[in-house]
Amino acid sequence: MQTKGRDRNRLGVVVGASMIGTMIEWFDFFIYGVASALVFNKLFFPSFSPLTGTLLAFSTYALGFVARPLGGVIFGHFGDRIGRKKLLMTSLVVMGLSTCAIGVLPTYAQVGALAPLLLTGLRLLQGFAVGGEWGGAVLMVAETSPARHRAFWTSWPQVGAPAGNLLAAGVFALAGMLMSEREFIAWGWRVPFLFSIVLVGIGFWLRRAVRESHVFEEATAQDGVEKFPALEVLRRNPRALLTGGGLRFGENLCYYVAATFSITYFTEIRNGSKDLILNAVLVGSALECLTMPLFAALADRIGRRPVYLFGALGVAMSYLFFFALIDRGSMAAVTLAISLVMVLHGAMYAPQGAFIAELFPTRLRYSGASIAYQASSILAGSLAPMIALSLYQAYTSTTPVVVYVVGGLGITAIAAFLARETKGIDLHSSAEEMAAPAGTAM
Repeated sequence: MQTKGRDRNRLGVVVGASMIGTMIEWFDFFIYGVASALVFNKLFFPSFSPLTGTLLAFSTYALGFVARPLGGVIFGHFGDRIGRKKLLMTSLVVMGLSTCAIGVLPTYAQVGALAPLLLTGLRLLQGFAVGGEWGGAVLMVAETSPARHRAFWTSWPQVGAPAGNLLAAGVFALAGMLMSEREFIAWGWRVPFLFSIVLVGIGFWLRRAVRESHVFEEATAQDGVEKFPALEVLRRNPRALLTGGGLRFGENLCYYVAATFSITYFTEIRNGSKDLILNAVLVGSALECLTMPLFAALADRIGRRPVYLFGALGVAMSYLFFFALIDRGSMAAVTLAISLVMVLHGAMYAPQGAFIAELFPTRLRYSGASIAYQASSILAGSLAPMIALSLYQAYTSTTPVVVYVVGGLGITAIAAFLARETKGIDLHSSAEEMAAPAGTAM
């Protein structure tokens, strides 16, 4: 009873610090994607055609995803050995410094081929940092919140991702309104990257107030720590890893097509307004932030699986007319297209933190959740803008892009259908108990 009272008293602090920190880290990660679609092709790959330069910019963007599993493994290893809090603080600092450094990079015109090489190195650092962020932020909340409301509370760190995208698109949209296109290309794009250092300072201060997860402390005090958590989770929980990766695949893929490729498609291919598409992403991200806690609360009532399946099938349906709406070019049509995808995407993303965390035992949870979450990002989110652009270049049609996205969502729907229901599971349970079929399974 005393432990439960302590949890309630500190839950608000943990949720607030986790959400704000996650929002800041994803802001840093997303501004790179927006800049890749708008300016990096011109400043770091100027000797290529616009679309080829954008494809190369997206290649460096993808490298951030390649580094994320490495970050997940290393941060997960130490997070399962020395605790969640220390690793969360470290990931925030690494992300902030690498993002700020991008804001002072010389361009290709100034230092030649060294410019894209430096850009690539800093992107790898970004990916490494964000690879360790998600697992720690979600687990701190999951291991503090009551089981019956776990999806709701863990949805708030998840809200940090669309909130970070909202902030990133907002800063770029504001910069575009306050300066000319020439000024934006010359120096304005640097402002969001430099601004991140202020946000990181705020996030670091907030996270200092968070105490270590008592679930982790109790588990390690009773059973000790694993010597090599990442290896143990591969040996003991392969099904959980596959399930978590499958849950992530289509969700990750569809989001980056809507949030990143759509900007390139609208501005470079359809010659649409940069401000219009950024404003549409702003509206879609805001609506997703508002609706995610509702989907998470529903997952606490009826289970993770049905809500997740609804999201996967709903996004697949919305992509059947996504590009037709984008092609209309009006603010209403473009906003409707992006908002539908993002809101329905939230039905997957909102319960995801709880769903994946509940698949793994405490002593392997940071490693297991991080690997499952980040490994699929290489094949999904990292490649999505490049594959979508390559498909369009090859076929001069968006139909193959839609088939690609719907196919990815099909993988996620299958993973959700085959997964065991984890609603209400006790995170103190042993590995054997957590691997057993849940009584609430569909």
